[in-house]
Amino acid sequence: MPELPEVETTRRGIAPFIMNQTISQVEVRQPRLRWPVMSNLGSQLEGEKVLSVKRRAKYLLIELASGTLIIHLGMSGNLRVFTNLSAPPIQKHDHLDIVFTNGTLLRFHDPRRFGAVLWFSGAIEHHPLLVNLGPEPLSADFNADYLGRKLAKQKRAIKLAIMDNKTVVGVGNIYANEALFRTGIHPATTSMQLDKRQIIALTDAIKQILQEAITAGGSTLRDFVNSAGKSGYFQLQHVVYGRAGELCPQCGHPIEKMVLGQRSSFYCPQCQR
Repeated sequence: MPELPEVETTRRGIAPFIMNQTISQVEVRQPRLRWPVMSNLGSQLEGEKVLSVKRRAKYLLIELASGTLIIHLGMSGNLRVFTNLSAPPIQKHDHLDIVFTNGTLLRFHDPRRFGAVLWFSGAIEHHPLLVNLGPEPLSADFNADYLGRKLAKQKRAIKLAIMDNKTVVGVGNIYANEALFRTGIHPATTSMQLDKRQIIALTDAIKQILQEAITAGGSTLRDFVNSAGKSGYFQLQHVVYGRAGELCPQCGHPIEKMVLGQRSSFYCPQCQR
């Protein structure tokens, strides 16, 4: 599913085309997504100008004068930008179009329909989906001191701790696996057992890997594409994720797989202890 780097890649892709543009029409072809699309979304958005395009965790936030459009890509969704003249024929899973007065078209495509398009007129930080989220991993608020405090009394596995959005947002399964390998920490290590050196290294690795993934345009798993329809390439840099049985590039030992919290974990038993 699209993780933080993929969502940030999408945000950067659509923002230049819709910033300061006015919405002229909204066409909802399939309202039954993860949560129902409100029936009057078109009348709510038409005539509104886009003031900002932000991201919080894996949510895209399109700010308008009267509120914020919250978009989640779910398991398989993507947003594509077209002009009215360049838009391809509507396909089965093209569930929603937002058309702007300058001819730009923003299309939401989601085969599995686990995504969401929600409207919120209040202060966005108070929305139920956002209010309890931890800090952004690339922000100054996410640092070794903060992470150390969060982990100090946690007895669960470190991989589960860093994937918890209340600890830090956006560290999905791929990036948690890669960050733990880079720091030599076994994914099942009890969180409170990490020492200061390990916490500093892990904080830095999370930031570095997410930034590298954003630069590479995200990871292509299943059918993720960015706003231009192109795949991300960070999957070519995966060292352990999805590589069970392959040889560790550092020591030559086969990479192993285990399940933590119902998610696959990939690690080198020699390099990660």
